[in-house]
Amino acid sequence: MNEIKIINLLPEHAEALAQLQIDCFATMHPSERISAAQFRHHYKLFPEGNFVALDGDRVVGLGSGFFINFDFDDADHTFSDIIDNGWYNNHDPNGAYYYGADISVHPSMRGRGIGRLLYETRKAVVKAYNKKGIVAGGLLPGFAKHKGIMTVQTYVEKVIAGELYDGTLSFQLHNGFVVRKLLQNYVIDTASDNWATLIEWVNPDYQPS
Repeated sequence: MNEIKIINLLPEHAEALAQLQIDCFATMHPSERISAAQFRHHYKLFPEGNFVALDGDRVVGLGSGFFINFDFDDADHTFSDIIDNGWYNNHDPNGAYYYGADISVHPSMRGRGIGRLLYETRKAVVKAYNKKGIVAGGLLPGFAKHKGIMTVQTYVEKVIAGELYDGTLSFQLHNGFVVRKLLQNYVIDTASDNWATLIEWVNPDYQPS
């Protein structure tokens, strides 16, 4: 078993990353997934903020995002809008937050700490650039089993309370994120009925300029 390495995105990873999107987000509409051409563009735009997890030479994980100013008083947005339909052209080097567009781990490689490594790498970038924190929209894959039984609001409350487990949200909470609100029609995803959580991680080392 190879040691997992986290490195910055390189153009030669683009095709494998596009396949990883399909492997990880089967219930997401294809228009919401990132293409190989877009991954190559991310490399040109902001390689420092986009990471690949490697098992030997095999791409098994991704952490991607960009810097942005974010207003929590006007927080409603869609995934496609904030990521500029996958191109990340909303990247602002002077933005106060890192917007976490994607963390994904190949289904066959989950449970090996790869997601945690990707989150820690993101946090290190936020600290290095003295940003306020990380903001992201989080999918709710576990909600599919509870649709018709409870509302998404109740589902999220139960996950936060530890009464239910969600493969994405529970992991995010374990990594220090908090839920700020729910986002309706955030992404076209059948499992979560297009809902997502707005989550935030606050940089404890942030120094106002």
